[in-house]
Amino acid sequence: MIPWLGSGDPFPEVERALAEPNGLLAAGADLSLPRLLEAYRSGIFPWFANDQPILWWSPDPRTVLFPAEMKVSRSLARTMRSTRFEVRADTAFDEVIEACRQPRRGESGTWITEAMAAAYGALHRAGFAHSVETWLDGNLVGGLYGVALGKAFFGESMFTRVSEASKVALVALARQLEHWEFGVIDCQMNTAHLASFGAREIPRAEFTRRLRELVHYAPVPLPWRLEPTIAR
Repeated sequence: MIPWLGSGDPFPEVERALAEPNGLLAAGADLSLPRLLEAYRSGIFPWFANDQPILWWSPDPRTVLFPAEMKVSRSLARTMRSTRFEVRADTAFDEVIEACRQPRRGESGTWITEAMAAAYGALHRAGFAHSVETWLDGNLVGGLYGVALGKAFFGESMFTRVSEASKVALVALARQLEHWEFGVIDCQMNTAHLASFGAREIPRAEFTRRLRELVHYAPVPLPWRLEPTIAR
């Protein structure tokens, strides 16, 4: 069994999360700004469907990408060197999250509910959530969003409308975060797609240990802007 959280209840220790389904820790509470910040600082994230209560997760192991370990294929490296795409940060957050909300091919729904979109919009306006966007001929064609605390970035979702557009955004993010000396990009759960970029699993205990150090660094000045060599 997992605990049901009231509005003022703290999260349980992440070690109490279930092994099956992996990482399910608690249910209930809300998506307020203080609650979400408490969750991310503790290595916890919300993930639930429209017909479910708010569910909180902290899987073990945890999939992470260390910015310096980003792997880029030769074809993607050529795309990054070209002038085909323009990459920006924090210029279209609401548009990015709305694009990420759209059901994927072969799927009928999305885990990014209206309440989730509103909550992350509030995080963005408070300076904690950020988007990286890929543009082509003035049109938004790909991107991602996530949460930044100190020197830790928590990736949430990405989308693409043109081949390689979301990959370009991810590489640009990793390169910029390496420049800013971020310690980790949290990818939450393992996928073959993320593994192809160098993401790997580490024990949850190691992840939370790193977080305790990283989240206390001073934040990057707002608004986020990419280095010209990255954003070209």
